[in-house]
Amino acid sequence: MTRPVYLDFHATTPVDPRVLDAMLPYFSEQFGNAASKQHAYGWDAQKAVDVARGQVAALVGAAANEIVFTSGASESNNLAIKGVVHANRERGDHVITAATEHKSVLDSCQCLTHDGVRVTTLGVDSQGFIDLDELRAAITDRTLLISIMAANNEIGVLQPLAEIGAIARERGVLFHSDAAQAAGKIPIDVARMNVDLLSLTGHKYYGPKGAGALFVRRRKPKIELACQIDGGGHEGGVRSGTLNTPGIVGLGRAAEICREEMPQESARLAAMRDRLLSGLRHHLDAVRVNGPLDSRRLPHNLHISIDDVEGEALLMALGDIAVSTGSACSSGSQAPSHVLQAIGAVSDRGGASIRFGLGRPTTDQDIDYAIERVTAVVKSLRAARVRV
Repeated sequence: MTRPVYLDFHATTPVDPRVLDAMLPYFSEQFGNAASKQHAYGWDAQKAVDVARGQVAALVGAAANEIVFTSGASESNNLAIKGVVHANRERGDHVITAATEHKSVLDSCQCLTHDGVRVTTLGVDSQGFIDLDELRAAITDRTLLISIMAANNEIGVLQPLAEIGAIARERGVLFHSDAAQAAGKIPIDVARMNVDLLSLTGHKYYGPKGAGALFVRRRKPKIELACQIDGGGHEGGVRSGTLNTPGIVGLGRAAEICREEMPQESARLAAMRDRLLSGLRHHLDAVRVNGPLDSRRLPHNLHISIDDVEGEALLMALGDIAVSTGSACSSGSQAPSHVLQAIGAVSDRGGASIRFGLGRPTTDQDIDYAIERVTAVVKSLRAARVRV
């Protein structure tokens, strides 16, 4: 049976063979616990962790001692948001975020409201950007944290991190960014952007699942976090638990490869993304792009809405292409995503949305096939709808 063409690299990515090669010895030959300080097995594991810490730090412009290893971006987001608030309640009780954030951010903020924390959720414009003036107006003397993602996981919009960071720094508020979709795909410099905490995960950039990190600024200012997982005091007392040495090695090696190959890879994927859009628009009408179509978008992301097509029917008919789909209609069995609702992309004509995520293995043949299949399926569904 032929496998579907995979164009869902926002959901996850395959482990790069070079990453797997780096990881393999730490499953069996070099299996030591990095917390074992009394013998060579532990020392070797600790050395490997130290190398990976430096590799991840270099990807985002941090110092090695500012990287805390976690199980992934969801844990990092929880640790950043809850950790800051729990450690600094005497200073404030207010958090600012945006309506289009990942659920691990929105749900973490919602959880804090049960403890009396106030959360301001900023709206976004039709392209998915927050309004910086609204952000400024939302900050009070009780605001502890701003949490705005670097790149949206659905529509690929890149928020202006440097501008947000400047506002946060000017007002004495900490700034956290969920960079799960951005790390390894676009340049990030936490120092230049005044980011205080930043979340990332390996499986979004050709590393292993179950390995992630949180950048925590150590100076100017030094961030105080309350531990969310107790027991053992690992990772400087911030995140307890035996370190996943193979996963961390893979996380680091994947970061190193991304840092080296990002310029060429981004240019290649952006060109293929643009050709995909051009091909679809050449054959189909009423194809709307969600999010900006310029440098403020992830290079490998294309998110479109197609009118006069039922989302569920499109999903079932496109079984030979692995993409993320969701209804963009206000009625029907599939509810529109919170991101599409926030940007006003819900059509009264009915419709479906498709998120294409291109990746390192994507070929020109994959793009040609996607254009051909989506065109054929949409035309067929529209014709059937007219007959009904």
